Amino acid sequence: MATGLSQQYTAACTQFNQPVNPFIEEMLLQLEQSEQYTTTLKLCGNNRLVAGRRVTDEDFLAISYVLRQNSFIAGLDLRFNNLTDKGAVHIANFLQEGGSLFHLNLMGNDIETDGAELIAKALHRNDTLRSLRMTGNKIGNKGAMFFAAMLQINSTLEELDLGDCDLGIQSLIALATVLLRNKSIKSINLNRPLFYVLQEDTIIHISLMLKTNNTLQELHLSKHEMTDFGLERLCEALHENTALKYLDLSCNKISRDGVKCLAELLKTNTTLEILDLTSNRMEDEGAIHLAKTIHTYNSSLKALAVVSNNITGQGLKVLAAAIQANTSLEYIYIWGNVLDEAACVVYVLLFMAFSNLLSTGRLSNSSMDVQPYVVDGCVYLAELFHGLKKHYYWTPSYGVADDSVCNSGLALTNY
Repeated sequence: MATGLSQQYTAACTQFNQPVNPFIEEMLLQLEQSEQYTTTLKLCGNNRLVAGRRVTDEDFLAISYVLRQNSFIAGLDLRFNNLTDKGAVHIANFLQEGGSLFHLNLMGNDIETDGAELIAKALHRNDTLRSLRMTGNKIGNKGAMFFAAMLQINSTLEELDLGDCDLGIQSLIALATVLLRNKSIKSINLNRPLFYVLQEDTIIHISLMLKTNNTLQELHLSKHEMTDFGLERLCEALHENTALKYLDLSCNKISRDGVKCLAELLKTNTTLEILDLTSNRMEDEGAIHLAKTIHTYNSSLKALAVVSNNITGQGLKVLAAAIQANTSLEYIYIWGNVLDEAACVVYVLLFMAFSNLLSTGRLSNSSMDVQPYVVDGCVYLAELFHGLKKHYYWTPSYGVADDSVCNSGLALTNY
């Protein structure tokens, strides 16, 4: 459908007196062969299948020229390239013009505070962009403050990813405060902030926001040092929230007591569909609390991740029985828990339970991250590369990058 993209790029390089990047040229040639009417230009720097240097600041001038000439390009994926604050100047100028770009992924570049300021201020005037990923750019606390200010003005951006951006206490509180009134943001990622306090002030502010915000549907709070106290505050807020569908609490300090509070919430909550508790410490007692709720009360949860939670065969057995009784849960991820030889009697029952779930069609191989296999008459579990967002940071060498088998979170979040 698209013709002349590579020629337009070559002409732009000549105009801006810069060398042609073979990587960009190859990606544009592939895009020319696409039959889609709206598509994404993928210039991922971590794409091992295409040779050539990564995108630099100067390269974006020529890229923006091509984008202006072709409105069918709705997304631009520039993750893991060599874009710095100098490149952010060109990105900001392009965004100020509006255009037809709906999705922009800048994950894993070298944009810092000054570049964040330019991009955030450009979005004051932009009314087309729907999704922006700044993941991994070290914009810091000050840079995130510019995005918080932007959200007071911009009313069209729906997804903002500031994970791994070194956010601080001030910017987290500012973002939570802005979201009290913002009616457009449906998904926000605040993973891995940097702060050194024991009080969970940021979680309290986020909880207060959740009480009144009826727009936000996806919230990522991984690596927030959240304890049971913080989770209890979140649960109190979610009793009053009727919008949130995806809650990511992975890599925190949540134990059985916090999970008990969460299980009580799930008895009455009818909106939460995806719950990620990966790499916490719920253990058997926490798993049993969840299992009781899933078995009897909850019929809205579609995906549950309890990977690496120190759950033994006893807890997993109860969880498997609950999943078998529950008809709404479509995805369950359990790898990384305690599967040692000491509890082999319990594990045989556990493996049989999960084997039954697979053999009866209640779950498919793509719905789990484990696969039973038999050696010398004994049943064991092997890991499968399935999960809520396995391809969040990188693109695979083969297959489809957004395959729902490896990214069930994306498949379920159809906002």
